[in-house]
Amino acid sequence: MDEKARALARFRAALDGGADAQTLDEALWDALIAMQGDTFRTAKGLAYTYLIRERRDGEMSGEMFISRKEKSITQSTVFMAFHKALELGGVVTGPKKLGTFGASYLYPVFIRLGVIRERPPDEQMALF
Repeated sequence: MDEKARALARFRAALDGGADAQTLDEALWDALIAMQGDTFRTAKGLAYTYLIRERRDGEMSGEMFISRKEKSITQSTVFMAFHKALELGGVVTGPKKLGTFGASYLYPVFIRLGVIRERPPDEQMALF
């Protein structure tokens, strides 16, 4: 099993096992690091990738840099959106429901991670 698969498995285990908030946040961030460079699509179908840069000391920074934007999404914003999705029980009807900057980019990532359950295609069309 490669590092990406291990990080995703650790995240799923933490999420499904009812881990505490700090453990969930750490597992989420590790999963996000593992998935950087993957291609995602916004709700409007726009393709993007993201990068979490290394600092000079070799540690990962606390920011996600989205290929379609000049601004980054901070780690604390990611965690706020994540906990909002958890509060909603994974039933999030669109990015705006996450209520944070960068939600349109976090929403598809959370779907892929299984934090948000994807709606059937007929319900998705109702959003446009």
